[in-house]
Amino acid sequence: MSMPEPKRPIRHSGRVLLILLLALPLALLLTGVLLVFLAIEQAPLVNKGAALTPAHIERALRLLRQNDPRSMRPGVLRTISVSQEDLDLAANYAAQHFGRGNASVVLQEGAASVRISLALPANPVGRYLNVDADLRETAALPRFAQLQVGRLPVPAFLANWLLHRGIARLHARDDYAAAADVVKSVSARGGLLRVVYDWNDALPAQIKAALVPPQEQERLKVYQQRLVQVTQAFEPRRKLRLDELLQPLFALAAQRGASAQAALEHRAAIIVLTFYVNGKGLVAIVPAARDWPTPAPHQVLIGGRSDFPQHFTISAALAATAGSPLADAVGLYKEVDDSRGGSGFSFNDIAADRAGTRFGQLATGGPADLRRLQPFVGNGLREADFMPEWRDLPEFMAEPEFLRRYGGIGAPAYRKMMDSIERRVAALPLYR
Repeated sequence: MSMPEPKRPIRHSGRVLLILLLALPLALLLTGVLLVFLAIEQAPLVNKGAALTPAHIERALRLLRQNDPRSMRPGVLRTISVSQEDLDLAANYAAQHFGRGNASVVLQEGAASVRISLALPANPVGRYLNVDADLRETAALPRFAQLQVGRLPVPAFLANWLLHRGIARLHARDDYAAAADVVKSVSARGGLLRVVYDWNDALPAQIKAALVPPQEQERLKVYQQRLVQVTQAFEPRRKLRLDELLQPLFALAAQRGASAQAALEHRAAIIVLTFYVNGKGLVAIVPAARDWPTPAPHQVLIGGRSDFPQHFTISAALAATAGSPLADAVGLYKEVDDSRGGSGFSFNDIAADRAGTRFGQLATGGPADLRRLQPFVGNGLREADFMPEWRDLPEFMAEPEFLRRYGGIGAPAYRKMMDSIERRVAALPLYR
């Protein structure tokens, strides 16, 4: 009678389970590293810049006027049509501003191809995140037909599932539900992108809340309160120089902001001052500002003129929040528009635009820029520090005269005058 074999000890199976438990996280880690390696590349897929011109700005403003929210009624469907050129430019500019990259959009019949290249911080893997997507028209929102991130293909069903889940999450949030349900359909025909949308009265407040997060609202409130104190200290109806407001706000920024936060403090000060100088309330971007204290009304001047502070502060705010290409183009569009029936084309207004742009860049720039600004704030900012000489610059030119004397935007005589303005701004004590 044979004896039964002894049972194997369970230690062997336990060892296998332990190895599997240890190997699984390692496998997931290696998979993640591989995905990152495939997604990031050394060269950009798209390599071009967004060159904004007055014509682009004019078309954008016309589009905004045609879709002015103040004239919209809820429940009425509206359609926006955007050309291939303007859509491509908008996508490219957004990629430059938000991701230091570039983008390209090509419309086809019932479809669109989108390519995006975003620059990444220094890392050992690669320099660019490239996205190549093909979108197909449906009865509602477009769907992915193809998506590739770097060298990594993403299955269309997975990309569409993620898109669906993202929209569903927006619908579930009270602060984004109105925005998520505005667009009803998107189509591409004849080189135009057509977006059909249904206006929702809750949308403006939701957009403002999304654009200005609570922490930024609190920062704006601090500078609004300081502006109230400053303006109420002057006699009623007294005209103020811009430096009389700029200096105390930036002095407050110096008190509040550690070096890492100085740019954010300066940006908030510029935004508050811009809305005040241009006669607008902060409620235009922050609904809660309706309950904040209101500064005393004063006319603000540079060189005895009220139009210069408006040019200067708008350009400074654009440079501090959106980058200088847009600030330059908006300022230039304003002058071209004036030459067609307004006050006329004025190179001294352009000087105020350029000085404001440079100030916004400096105030929200890197450590070297902030170190350059600090002594001026400590000693007291003066008008001569940030505004160039302007009295000899041509102004109030109607379009025919502007074209006769300078040949239009980009002509040699025009470029020569713009170069002169740039040299004047660069020679200012603050910008040297």
